[in-house]
Amino acid sequence: MRPGKMAPAGGRGAVRGLWVPLAVLALARAALALTEQYPALSLLQQELPRQHQGPAGGCASAGEWGEQYSAECDSSFLHFHESDCDTGGSSSCESVISLNTEKILNQAKLLAEQKRFPFATDNDNTNEELAIAYVLIGNGLYDEAIRHFSTMLQEEPELVSAIYGRGIAYGKKGLHDMKNAELALFELSRVISLEPDHPEVFEQRAEILSPLGRISEALSDLTKAIQLQPSARLYRHRGTLYFISEDYATAHEDFQHSLELNKNQPIAMLYKGLTFFHRGLLKEAIESFKEALKQKADFIDAYKSLGQAYRELGNFDAATENFQKALLLNQNHVQTLQLKGMMLYHHGSLDEALKNFKRCLQLEPYNEVCQYMKGLSHVAMGQFYEGIKAQTKVMLNDPLPGQKASPEYLKVKYLREYSRYLHAHLDTSLAEYNIDVDLPGNFKDHWAKNLPFLIENYEEQPGLQPHIKDVLFQNFESYKPDVQELICVADHLGSMMQYETPGFLPNKRIHRAMGLATLEVMQAVQRTWANSKVRMNGKTRLMQWRDMFDIAVKWRRIADPDQPVLWLDQMPARSLSRGFNNHINLIRGQVINMRYLEYFEKILHFIKDRILVYHGANNPKGLLEVREALEKVHKVEDLLPIMKFNSKTRDGFTVNTKVPSLKDQGKEYDGFTITITGDKVGNILFSVETQTTEERTQLYHAEIDALYKDLTAKGKILILSAELGEVDAVCNLILSLVYYFYNLMPLSRGSSVIAYSVIMGALMASGKEVSGKIPKGKLVDFEAMTAPGSEAFSKIARSWMNLKSISPSYKSLPSVSETFPTLRTMIEVLNTDSSHCLKKAIVV
Repeated sequence: MRPGKMAPAGGRGAVRGLWVPLAVLALARAALALTEQYPALSLLQQELPRQHQGPAGGCASAGEWGEQYSAECDSSFLHFHESDCDTGGSSSCESVISLNTEKILNQAKLLAEQKRFPFATDNDNTNEELAIAYVLIGNGLYDEAIRHFSTMLQEEPELVSAIYGRGIAYGKKGLHDMKNAELALFELSRVISLEPDHPEVFEQRAEILSPLGRISEALSDLTKAIQLQPSARLYRHRGTLYFISEDYATAHEDFQHSLELNKNQPIAMLYKGLTFFHRGLLKEAIESFKEALKQKADFIDAYKSLGQAYRELGNFDAATENFQKALLLNQNHVQTLQLKGMMLYHHGSLDEALKNFKRCLQLEPYNEVCQYMKGLSHVAMGQFYEGIKAQTKVMLNDPLPGQKASPEYLKVKYLREYSRYLHAHLDTSLAEYNIDVDLPGNFKDHWAKNLPFLIENYEEQPGLQPHIKDVLFQNFESYKPDVQELICVADHLGSMMQYETPGFLPNKRIHRAMGLATLEVMQAVQRTWANSKVRMNGKTRLMQWRDMFDIAVKWRRIADPDQPVLWLDQMPARSLSRGFNNHINLIRGQVINMRYLEYFEKILHFIKDRILVYHGANNPKGLLEVREALEKVHKVEDLLPIMKFNSKTRDGFTVNTKVPSLKDQGKEYDGFTITITGDKVGNILFSVETQTTEERTQLYHAEIDALYKDLTAKGKILILSAELGEVDAVCNLILSLVYYFYNLMPLSRGSSVIAYSVIMGALMASGKEVSGKIPKGKLVDFEAMTAPGSEAFSKIARSWMNLKSISPSYKSLPSVSETFPTLRTMIEVLNTDSSHCLKKAIVV
């Protein structure tokens, strides 16, 4: 129903011409709450989703981000009760209409007497009429308010309060209509020209500018407001805009200023924590989130953020506890269900993850993340019919013109095609087909590079075949005792590969998959050293080094079908000639990649050495100055001034590592490239990348071929004569071979854990078992990539592996490849619960 027209006021004191239909008044329940006196529209709506604001924005009564702060909010002074009356005109309804009209007038009178609205005048009649229009705004009757202000401005064109009120009303009508936005900005700018020293007007204009994407102008207005009269709210609002702009350091300063002026601000404390979180400073973020909870014990989003911070730290139990606390406060909190579900998926608890995604979709049927993850979880568990149904729903959700497609929308077609391929091969022997050969080249190329699915002449995989049934749940007890033992041993071996580093969540599904891969590698290598042939890709032949890695690749692929684990040299020749970049940002802007923090200093020393070599060759006169400057460099950002010393490095520089050859002494291969660009702290890119080209791949392959040939020869001798020297030589050959694999980075994903499972399996074939865990903060691939050579890497790796003689009981374990010969049997064993493995001692 459209609001009724308001009769123009008859003069400064005439208020009796007001008529407002009850149906509108009865539904307009939101209260008018004004800044510390009259607040602006809430800035917080820009970042944290689904935040509910009070009608004037600053004082929320409920919603995701909970209450704002009583210190900054006036109590509501308008509240209408629901009514069954319509405006058809019964006498009882007429009395209610007049009662509500009377209420409005009474509230306006009270407002006028207390001058609780912006730019009150010295004239009581004028104030009362102004108050009526502000009350109308509070009830959502923006057109009526605009007409009322306009009538007043016809008589008094420079009545500042009316100009300001009309600007607010235009803004609240809706900024999706550019006309409203332009009129609101015009009116507020007029107020500033008439009254340039009022911070609330600059704040209000910033509130209009920010949703329009005019962030720098909004920041300028908030800065002016702060200069005029700093307040906790203004610093918080400006901090929020810096946060949206990803300037987390400056945002942090503003939230800190805000909290110094008013420490009891749970949302400001939460945001302070988020500025730490987005910079990778997880421990500091956790402290802030805990502080927010001290201020507001039922703060759902603080629990949710705390859960996510612990998840990023890799602390599954603490993350679960905090997600659960958020859901106890609100079981329908969609974001928490989504984040908890994703954590459970990446922990390998697919069944539990699925429950969260299904609940999420009951509440938000069009949630693309939950829909995609639901489809992925089903497929990972072998439930292809349900999985593809969910994937198709994501595919149908086309982005609107001009709208950016979601990551899920971009990935889902690859997942659906891959799911169809997997389903078709569920019962085919794994030795008879090869994903790298079977999947179309352009499909693999686009999937590995995460490109939109725009593949010319692509022929879709066949739909699901009805005669191929989904994977059924396999009970652990239904396996024979020796297979149960095999599974428990695999779980133990897989857990030995877990990184104790922020960013790496323990994944029990990956642990089991890579534990089984380790055992299968051990058995395959032992057979090879005993002159047995293997069945691979439909052919029976002697095992090559790639076959050894392919065992681990096979298990890693099926553990998480979301990630394309593909051999880069099997990509189309055209794309391989251009090179594949494995790119890792260590610092981007203000975001620090916590996974690699342990290696910053090592890489920094290497860079400093290379800079001295470079300047020694190209700028010998300035070498002393550069050397002195480098002595003061203790972190990456300190390199920025040194870049100015040479015109060629002013905007940044790249440094290449070299990998020495064992096969051809004195020869070196390209390692990885370190890049630093930027002009100031906070605007820096510090990254490493490995470019896998055809020429580089061939050089590394020749090195690995030579090492594998030597390894096979020494392995055969070892089987006949287990002398200590032979065992040591074999161990060093295994670690050297994997050193080159790590530096080549030949896979699109998963190289690190795949290579480590090969190390463990091949060492077990030689009679040695890894009993030590990877040290805290260490990453095996980065140890190899930053080591000066293969001998150095072998020495580092052996220092923590704590190698011991293998237990004889490994020999009695059944063959992994014969026990799980098909994709179906692999998925079954990965789905199987084996929690009681923890309750009994592992024999080996």
